[in-house]
Amino acid sequence: MEVKSKSNEQKKELLLKAIGDVVAQKRKIINKGILLLSYEYDIPNTSLAKLEKGKRDVQITTLWRLAEALGCNTFSEFVKEVEKNLPKNFKLTED
Repeated sequence: MEVKSKSNEQKKELLLKAIGDVVAQKRKIINKGILLLSYEYDIPNTSLAKLEKGKRDVQITTLWRLAEALGCNTFSEFVKEVEKNLPKNFKLTED
């Protein structure tokens, strides 16, 4: 799938959905519910639930903490997983 002239809002939605999908997938792999994960890592459970649905744009520090909590060895490993869920040649900005 290739991104062609999507609005900035549509691109943001694609990115947030990709992030949410990775978080949800990795959370299920480590067999933790939203409530437990949010409690253990001091992230509001409503924020985590919205993040997984692609409805929440969180701070990089929260994403970094989540990446570690979800078993990623590095933050770049988490980002690479997100990139795999995005369309080919995805960019948030236009050249």
